[in-house]
Amino acid sequence: MKPFARLGILSALAALTPSLAFAHSGGAHIHGFFAGLEHPLFGMDHLLAMIAVGIIGARAGWRSIVLVPLFFVSAMVAGALLGLTGIALPSLETGIALSLVVFGAIVALARPLPLAAAAALTALFGLFHGNAHGLEIPEGAGGIAYAAGFLLGTSMLHAIGVLSVFKLARWPMTVRTAGLATSLVGMAMAAQAF
Repeated sequence: MKPFARLGILSALAALTPSLAFAHSGGAHIHGFFAGLEHPLFGMDHLLAMIAVGIIGARAGWRSIVLVPLFFVSAMVAGALLGLTGIALPSLETGIALSLVVFGAIVALARPLPLAAAAALTALFGLFHGNAHGLEIPEGAGGIAYAAGFLLGTSMLHAIGVLSVFKLARWPMTVRTAGLATSLVGMAMAAQAF
């Protein structure tokens, strides 16, 4: 099967499975370190966005490999703190879906961004991702352990994105196609949010 046919099938499946697309289903199930660690791995929006942030950082240059994911995580923490106080960003799920569209397009175009632009974009969308989780994290020790696990899971996915740039350097179309798929999933999620 041709790569673009597979991409179309995967995008259609993503559009038809909203429970897989959005990982924000409320706070009752959130508890503990391991729940936080696994959450970014099983929420399609998080998985795709976090890997894309790593790719964007790796392509922006050596300092950016650490700084771009760090800006994302810092903004994610700030967004989570807003959520913990009950402040929800407007159009939250649309902002998360838009992050996939933008991050995916950047990866698909394969043009490195200047550090300032990469940091600003990832920080902006990091606020949305963090805010969604801050709104559902319970207070107390379970919520703190969950947040620690979530940060570790996020950082691991960033590292996978960084490594993919280097490990797949001989196959740049693989990474670019993954970026296109990420954008298409984001578009499908945005359509579901309306």
